[in-house]
Amino acid sequence: MLSSIDERPVIAVIPGDPTGIGPEQTARILSRAETHKIARVLLVGDLRVLELGMRQAGVTLPIKVIQDARDADYGADAIPMLNLGNIDPSELLLGAPDADIGRCVGQTLSAAVGLARQGHVQGVCFAPLHKKAMYDGGWRFADEHQLFAHLMEHKGPFREMNVLEGQWMSRVTSHVSLRGALDEITYDNICASLQLTDRVLRNAGMENPRIAVAALNPHGGEGGLFGDEEIKIIAPAVRDMAATGINCKGPFPSDTVYLKAFAGEYDSVLAMYHDQGQIATKLRGFNKGVTVTTGLAAVFTTPAHGTAYDIVGQGIADTGAFENALALAARLAKTQTKRKTKGSVA
Repeated sequence: MLSSIDERPVIAVIPGDPTGIGPEQTARILSRAETHKIARVLLVGDLRVLELGMRQAGVTLPIKVIQDARDADYGADAIPMLNLGNIDPSELLLGAPDADIGRCVGQTLSAAVGLARQGHVQGVCFAPLHKKAMYDGGWRFADEHQLFAHLMEHKGPFREMNVLEGQWMSRVTSHVSLRGALDEITYDNICASLQLTDRVLRNAGMENPRIAVAALNPHGGEGGLFGDEEIKIIAPAVRDMAATGINCKGPFPSDTVYLKAFAGEYDSVLAMYHDQGQIATKLRGFNKGVTVTTGLAAVFTTPAHGTAYDIVGQGIADTGAFENALALAARLAKTQTKRKTKGSVA
């Protein structure tokens, strides 16, 4: 189990989909001493994939393959690794999705979730995945967040959030079609999203998180001229959640609300659908943002960008978002451990 002396949390690190830039990014961040100052890293995946990443990044890592997470020595120079041996890089076509690889990536994520459930790791940080490859490979979930909830046997709300420069961007709907998202923008879903966002931000250390709620329609509906969802659904949900003590305001027109947030007026924006928040945050800092799966009993983080097939194997993949993802996983894991020690519920 975890050491009571070394306060660095144990984080399972996964190289992501090896047809993309994940192996290169993983090798590069693990070659830096700063990485190991914030977390005890347990690598989970295929050693051959990591060796591919080393070649792509031009670095060499000392790796100690272990058979059981309980055998990990985090005080040694070598990085412990559970070698699943499930992906042969010699059979890869770099820069293109592969269903069989997606199946194996899902296996790797499942193994890491098992480690979290058994208490061997306090968080999971993974390089970019390819959602469609995983789906085609037999993991019938729209994204990894739904997969994690399934594997964790989670009951209740959970959401994907994006974190950038202290801003926690949430949303009512996520990886569904825009047409489908409209059906999911309901009073109950908005209330549940605000409750979860408030709880997540408080657990992250904010005493009174300020949440702005984005409108759905242009100009916030223009008083009903461009749609009445703001009047009939969104505003009542914001009003009722504010009455419970959640510091939320809105709805604000979505083309200006992020200007308010990035100016420091709010700690979070609750978007109605995926691209409302993603466009704003990726323009703000594409190689800085982190995606967090919130609402689950374990910590899951990943870079907010994708597999970057256009630059695979060139040795130029930026690691800023991955570094931030690992740092955030470590911080959240430490906070979560302290709450559990005090007997509170996450």
